[in-house]
Amino acid sequence: MAFVEPVTLRANGVRLEPLELEHEAGLAAAAADGELWRLRITSVPTPQETRAYIETALQMRAEGHRFAFAVIEDTTDRVLGSTSFHDILPAVRRVEIGYTWYALSAQRTHVNTTAKLLMMGHAFDTLGCHVVGWRTDNFNFASQRAIERLGATKDGVIRGHALRRDGTIRDTVMYSMRSGEWPEARAQLLYLQELAALAG
Repeated sequence: MAFVEPVTLRANGVRLEPLELEHEAGLAAAAADGELWRLRITSVPTPQETRAYIETALQMRAEGHRFAFAVIEDTTDRVLGSTSFHDILPAVRRVEIGYTWYALSAQRTHVNTTAKLLMMGHAFDTLGCHVVGWRTDNFNFASQRAIERLGATKDGVIRGHALRRDGTIRDTVMYSMRSGEWPEARAQLLYLQELAALAG
């Protein structure tokens, strides 16, 4: 049995369901909203690459390394983007959350916070993880701020760690949260969501 089993998670009008080939058209449309593949600091597929992107995610799922979700607007079934558990280490009960991207129209909304709350809750409360991690490009400052807003701790920087799509070599900023930190982080995120809802 895999450490991360297929599951659908939902809250606040957002649904995370296991990424499948049937999501290809919706995922391609989400990437086209803002032409996100043009960003050198992300791994968003072009419309022509979308099927291969999903096939790679499915292969990684079969190998137990990654479990990708389609992020969907629950009321309309519109695909908003994708996110994943990855670098899954059952022996030490650790997962990372990443491969995350959203259509431009879904950015700076409640979608990312809701999706992260769902995934963190599943990781800590259902899977019994001791640690949840994140990693991001050293030049992806928006991603770093978003991770820090979740309550994660910056662990450090791995120099010369990975290739970007343009062939340059990136440094990777690493973050983590331990299970004992989750209750306070969850309470703060829910509080911020309530404030945003009142302001909206």
